[in-house]
Amino acid sequence: MSQYQAVKGTKDVFPDEAVQWQLVEGVVRRLAGLYAFGEVRTPVFEYTELFQRGIGATTDIVGKEMFSFLPDPQGRSLTLRPEMTAGVMRAALQRNLLSQAPLHKLFYISDLFRKERPQAGRQRQFTQFGAELLGASSPAAVAEVLSFMMGVFDALGLTGLRLRINTLGDLEDRARYRDALRAYFLPFADELDESSKERLEKNPLRILDSKNPALKELIAAAPRLFDFVKAEGVAEFEEVLSLLRDRGVSYEVDHLLVRGLDYYCHTAFEVTSSELGAQDAIGGGGRYDGLARELGGGKDMPAVGFAVGMERLLIAMEKQGLLEGLKPVGPKVFVVVQQLELSGHAMQVAFQLRRAGISTELDLAGRSMKAQMREANRLGAAYALFIGQTEFESGQYGLKNLVSSEQSTLTLDSITEILREPLLCG
Repeated sequence: MSQYQAVKGTKDVFPDEAVQWQLVEGVVRRLAGLYAFGEVRTPVFEYTELFQRGIGATTDIVGKEMFSFLPDPQGRSLTLRPEMTAGVMRAALQRNLLSQAPLHKLFYISDLFRKERPQAGRQRQFTQFGAELLGASSPAAVAEVLSFMMGVFDALGLTGLRLRINTLGDLEDRARYRDALRAYFLPFADELDESSKERLEKNPLRILDSKNPALKELIAAAPRLFDFVKAEGVAEFEEVLSLLRDRGVSYEVDHLLVRGLDYYCHTAFEVTSSELGAQDAIGGGGRYDGLARELGGGKDMPAVGFAVGMERLLIAMEKQGLLEGLKPVGPKVFVVVQQLELSGHAMQVAFQLRRAGISTELDLAGRSMKAQMREANRLGAAYALFIGQTEFESGQYGLKNLVSSEQSTLTLDSITEILREPLLCG
């Protein structure tokens, strides 16, 4: 064993597990295509102030969880991205996307980094898929994003998910609510845990996010943000709910739901799974119209998006038996060579098969035919192609179907014609 180990909070993924990730990624890309979302990729690190301004200085992410490192040559601190929305908005503003078209639908599958305590489904390097719809945050836009997200879960076969949804109102609504919430919790300050006491001063809305069971009754009796939302905000929220019902998306209105990042406004949502225990959130999102202005864009930009944690999603899928039987796709052909001196010819045969779009493997370790057949079966190859001196001289190769055991003797051109698969390009 090497003296070097993976850094705590990170994980190696080998082919037997990667196939699970590829399943989810394939579904995400397919649904993104159906909803006409195009892929966006942003740098893995940004200037630290992007997240300080975009996410909010009082959030746990900015205050405790970011991986920031020595300044660049210009003296500005850099941070490994802890979430994607701020970076996507920065990229959109830098490219001036809305001058090119009034609406942009973007999705991503990206690695992120947070200094969290490692636990099941929560790593210091983790992966999210998500979407950002820029240029519109109407009820229709919110329903579009939610339909995309819930469509991924449906396509994966997940059941028992709970979509919680709420309206956070606008900045003015939340300012009035924040004052009311602080006034409510202040007499109970001695009963609050240390985290909630800190939030009481900085952002009392975050107390509603507490998972401390001792605070459950106190939080349940707190004033509701919904009661501070203006009439037009309530009407807009009701329209979102109506559109979700029209699309057959089940939901629960939860007036205690707040999102942990400062940029959210109006509709906010979260998806949880009973398979995950206390840390039950798989994903969530909402509107963030004011983020563009906060990042120096000069004015608000209508926007709505979501993010889903891949690690937690895979845990839920595993517990529901949705990953059983998944294994890497084996080669279509395994070339079995009888004599070591024919290895060069075997490599040429494999090359020709691959060039024709036929996935092919061969022995590179000089093993016996018996060992090569064991390897072909271990990899799940569909066919074995045999090369011996007779085959080399005649140009006729034995092709054995490893499922039915049927065997034929054919030229390489005939084998290629039978097994050929179209290449994606070229």
